[in-house]
Parts: sequence; structure tokens; C-alpha cells
Amino acid sequence: MPEIPDTVLLEERAELAMNAVAGLPDDDMGGIPYFSADLLARPAVLRHGDWDWGSSHGRLLDACLLARHMTGKNTWREVERGFRTRLTGFFGADGLSYRLARPEVGWPANANLIDQRAVLLSLTTWFVSDGDPEAKRLVDRHVAALKRIAIKERDVWFYPASEYTPDGWPSPNAVALHLAPDPASFSGRLIMPLLRYHQATGNEDALELCGWFARLIVHKSGVYNEDGSFNAARAYRSGHFHTRLGTLEGLARYAAHTGDHELTAFARRSYDWALGQATAFGWTPGDLSDQRYEHESCSLVDLIGTGITLARSGHTAYWGVVERFLRNHLAESQLLDLSWVESAPDASGDEPGWTTHVRVGERVLGAFAGYGAPNDYVCDVELGRGHTADVQACCVGSGVRGLFWGWNSIVTGDERTVSVNLLLTRATRQVTVLSHLPHEGRVDLEVHEDLGELRLRVPSWAGYAKIRVTRDGGSGSFDGTQAGAWAPDGYLSIRAPRRGERVTVTFPVPESTSTEVAAGREYQVRWRGDDVIGISPEGTARPMYSGRKVHPTAPRRDYELSRPAKEWTW
Repeated sequence: MPEIPDTVLLEERAELAMNAVAGLPDDDMGGIPYFSADLLARPAVLRHGDWDWGSSHGRLLDACLLARHMTGKNTWREVERGFRTRLTGFFGADGLSYRLARPEVGWPANANLIDQRAVLLSLTTWFVSDGDPEAKRLVDRHVAALKRIAIKERDVWFYPASEYTPDGWPSPNAVALHLAPDPASFSGRLIMPLLRYHQATGNEDALELCGWFARLIVHKSGVYNEDGSFNAARAYRSGHFHTRLGTLEGLARYAAHTGDHELTAFARRSYDWALGQATAFGWTPGDLSDQRYEHESCSLVDLIGTGITLARSGHTAYWGVVERFLRNHLAESQLLDLSWVESAPDASGDEPGWTTHVRVGERVLGAFAGYGAPNDYVCDVELGRGHTADVQACCVGSGVRGLFWGWNSIVTGDERTVSVNLLLTRATRQVTVLSHLPHEGRVDLEVHEDLGELRLRVPSWAGYAKIRVTRDGGSGSFDGTQAGAWAPDGYLSIRAPRRGERVTVTFPVPESTSTEVAAGREYQVRWRGDDVIGISPEGTARPMYSGRKVHPTAPRRDYELSRPAKEWTW
């Protein structure tokens, strides 16, 4: 087994997260997953919720498929099959995905519009991954249903409520009054999977829905203010970050697909505003009201996805933003330590069908924070809503998607020009990237095919005067001050690398400090390059960043990197 630098490895993190994906299904409920966990409870508890159906199944099936591609492993095929079987069973005769009724708590069967996005996401990934005609059949019916139930007026299409029933919309008056509560939640977040499905299959209904929903969001809804800020009105979920950022990701993709530069500018303006509300390492507020103290990993993944979309559209400065988020808050938001979690020895305190206290920590090991603080896996503040949930199924699935988006974007390009956008370890058919950061400013590039040009993004903090590029045997080696060292896009340019060649790029890694403000509270942050190596004040329940170690040279480990024979992307 080859030896590689012991630094953050996104595919390994995806494998670790699959423990939580596999641990959430409840055998007493036929495999329906628990939605949330309270890890501060003594003993800790897993709970069901009204998101258990299409939303959780869609997110978790998506995670299974993405992790399988990243790792090349079939370890979770049975888990994946269970989510797929149950998810397809939620479809009604009308083509929509329905929540099952729980009359004991007043939950009727309904097709929740927020759920449809997760369902569409996972089915699209299923088709893109496996080419399964069953997935295509389901999505075609689903897209047709989403188009059919939309209220269609001359200049706008919209959904007038959050729930659709077998008898139609709950309130005909909502249609007559042109009500469109929270269009970002119900329509805007559908754009991203609808567009990807269109790109995979040519489905024209999916593309048409993207156009109408983009028009609704940008020109009619008022979800975003003129300066790009989120509308904080209660009717718009108090500027809920996850739904706004997820909508921006779809708008940015649709703009790139259609060549709409004005829409790209709209997405950038709002994205830049959102970055101003987040910390530089990736913590985001939940909303602009009572949830502003709580960070959802879902929101961070939306920031990562939107940043990647904008960077691939030519705004390459966002690669640095994405890398900071991947290295820091996405990695730190993953539960890898159970020393602070107490589980029950038996099921005597359980409420079958609702809660369990047994092996809770072990079941959610690898999960991403559901509601976290800037310096702690747990959000337990006096303000806002106080302590709620520490794990949510949606964030478990989203966390894997964030890892996939990052992993999938480390290396891009073709035989003529291959670009290394993120300085993280990854193997591809054309090149293997071995990152020694944050310990050393060093990246090794192992070339597997003859290439016209290999480009490497160098972080802005590394400067250029002390950059060194060493090619095998010293032939063609150069530094960052030489003419021809840089490509027009600002990347370092390595001309005509040959198969079997090894290129080593070194540069300084400065340390710095910053003051980050999160929901009005200040945190002193120590950085080494793009990595946070300490935050003050420290967290209390499960502190973040306090255990990070930096060595003079990167530690080594044995690990076989996955190299997919066939790449596919989102």
C-alpha cells in the first residue's frame, strides 16, 4: 500500500460519514431513519421527526451514491438498497413523493414541497451514477408532476403552499390571492437538481421549470433584496440561510448553462453578501432571527456548491473560499470523537417508533453537525432557541455532498489542460495530487498521462517570489519569478508534463490571526495558510479546532487512494 501525506482526505471523510448514514435507520420502523440526535442528553437520544420520509431518504440515498463513487467501495450497497426501495415506495399515483401519515401526532399524508428537492436530487444522482432506467422513469414522472401542479400565470409560475395533497392544493384561496409562501424553499432549491437532470437526459420540462422558477425568485418573489441581502421578513423564513444559499447555487448553475451574465452577477452579489454574514472558515448563521446562532452543515455545503459553480464560471478567486470551507468547518463539523457522548446500556428508556437511547453515539459517529457553534459541535447558547439538536439527517447527507463537490473539483480539465484547483489530496486518471498542507507548503503532482499543460492554483497568501517548481531530475525546474511561470488565469503553469513525471511545488505558509464575528460574537482565530489552528474562546461540549497539530514535515500514512475508471460530476 503506498505511503501518502497524512493530511485531510475527503474520500476518507465520506467513508467515515457512511457510518452515520447506515446508523440512522430504525429497525422498529421498517428502516425509516431517525431524523435528529441530542448528544447532550444523558443518555443521548435519537428522535424521529416529520422529515423522515422523502427528505431524509433523498438526502441519505444521495450520500450513499456519492460516497460509493468517491471511495470505489460497495460496502454500503444494502444500506443504499434500503433507502432506494423505501424512497420509491413513497411515490403517489400522481408522481409526487408523499410523507406517510402519523395520525397519533396529527401528521397527515402530504407531498411536502421541501421534500421534493431531496427526492429529485437523489434520483438524479442515481441516474447519473448508474444509468438505471427505473431512476429515469421515476424522475420523468416526478418532473411532469412538478410542472403539472405549478400555478401558471402569464409572467410567473409558483406553488401556493408548502403541502400538496391527493385532492390538490389545500387552499384554493391561496391561488386566488397569488400567495407564494417562501418561494426559495419550495421552488428555488429545485433549480439545481432540475437542471442537472436536464443536462443528463435532455428533459425539456425540467429546463422549463428552471426558467420559470428563476424568474419567480429574481423578479417576483422579494426573497432577495436589491443589494443581494436576504429578506428577513418572517414570511420568508426570516432569511433562512440554507434555502437561500441552495437557491443561489441553482441560479448560478442556470446562469452558467444559459450564458446569462446578468443572472451570474445577481448570484455573485448575493453570495458575497452571504459570505459577509459567515466567518472566513465557514460557519454560517441559520437565519437572520432566532436561528442566527445555529449553524447548519447544509448551509455550508450550499456555500461550497455555489462557490464551486461561480469558480468554474471563471470567477476563480472563489476557489480559495471553497478550500477554506472544506479544510475547516466542514472537516471540523464531522463527529469523530465520542468521549463526551453517553449512551444507554439497554432499551428500557426507549419509545419504540419515536426515540432510542441505545448506542446513539456509535450510530451517529461520522455525522456532520446539525446545529453548531463557531467553536463547538454543539450550539447551546442562552440566546435564540437555545440548545435544540446536534445531529440532523439532512446535514449528514449534505455533508457527504459537500465532500463530493470538493473532491470532484480538486482536478478538472482535459488532455490539453488539467487544472488543480484545490490543494487537497486526490487521485485521478491523469494526475495524483498529494498535499502536505498545512504542515508544509508543498504539493506533489504525479503525472499519469502525457499532458499539454498542468496548472496549479497557488493561494494568494503564498505570494510568488519564493515559489519553487521541481520536475524530475531538475530538468525544467523553475521559480515563481520566471517569465512564463504563470498562465493567463493566474495559475502556475507546468508545460508538457510527461507520463511518470513527478512535479513538486513548494511555497511559504504564513501564520496569521483574524477576528471573526458570528451572530454578533467575536472570536480570535489563528491561521496557518488556509487552515485554522486555534479559536479563542474555545468550545465546551465538543470543542472545534483546539486539537489541530502542525508538524515541521507532514506525517505519513499508508493509504490506497481511489481512482475512478469513469468520472462523473454534478
